[in-house]
Amino acid sequence: MNRSRVPASLFSIVPGLSGLGQSWRVAVRLWHAPALAGEAVLAAATLVWGALVLAYGAHALRDPARVADEFAHPVGGATPALIGISTFLVAQAVLPYSRALAWLLTIAGIAWHLAFAVWHTGRLWQGGRDIADTAPTIYLPTVAGNFTGAAALGALGAADWAWLLLGAGVFSWLALEPLVIRRLWHREPMPVAERSLVGIQFAPPFVCAAAMLAVAPDSTDRWLVMLLGYGLFQLLVGLRLKSWLGAQPFAYSWWAYSFGVASGTLACAKLALAGVSVAHALALPMFVGANLFIGYLCVRSLACLALARTTASS
Repeated sequence: MNRSRVPASLFSIVPGLSGLGQSWRVAVRLWHAPALAGEAVLAAATLVWGALVLAYGAHALRDPARVADEFAHPVGGATPALIGISTFLVAQAVLPYSRALAWLLTIAGIAWHLAFAVWHTGRLWQGGRDIADTAPTIYLPTVAGNFTGAAALGALGAADWAWLLLGAGVFSWLALEPLVIRRLWHREPMPVAERSLVGIQFAPPFVCAAAMLAVAPDSTDRWLVMLLGYGLFQLLVGLRLKSWLGAQPFAYSWWAYSFGVASGTLACAKLALAGVSVAHALALPMFVGANLFIGYLCVRSLACLALARTTASS
């Protein structure tokens, strides 16, 4: 990573880690897993979030023109939504330790989320875009942001407010998905450097299910199982395209895959805990797979960071 540049896309590390940590919290009740493991993962997610907030803030002060260019980028311009998304997830991580801090983070997250999502959507409504620029990043401001905001409010007990954000997220997802699928089907293949962004395509059904379970804990509504099924089907498509998606050498952008993987694992584990038989059969394989995959991303990312520091010092 270039230390002079801190792209907002780096915040994609936080959803993967926090989702995995939340899954460990459920695993404590489901399989009597050690509680310390989940808290350690969530602590790591919180530390990464804090470091990125400071680094991104310093970057914005040092080079505001580059940050403005990122906001205006036709594909990457949606990634600043990850700042609010990751803040909502950190709020859920700290909730058992400080309700006041969780509320403070949630309010800050909502402020960023609404300001950015309304601004970004307003730019889209003015037209002039090439459909080739319609990458799955477009889900981040109005779909992922609303879902994770709803989950944070649901965890805090503000269910009525959470349903407002869930509604905004669901209908935004239904409106945007046909545009993304049309781009994937009918235009030239995604450039190699952008293929990891397809990982975001797996996330909406899983994140929606996880958010609904945060708002209505212990629910066994069949819509939740249907969302889980759609997400799993898309993961299978991703496995079928493994070679095509993996044409890009490892980069931090690979964390785009982690949000869906972690959220699907969390939703499945919660449904298993609520007594849904199909979720109970799938929960352990998904949990093991998520730990292996996100662990792999952690090792590779740390190796990249070490290499970048060695190169910078030499």
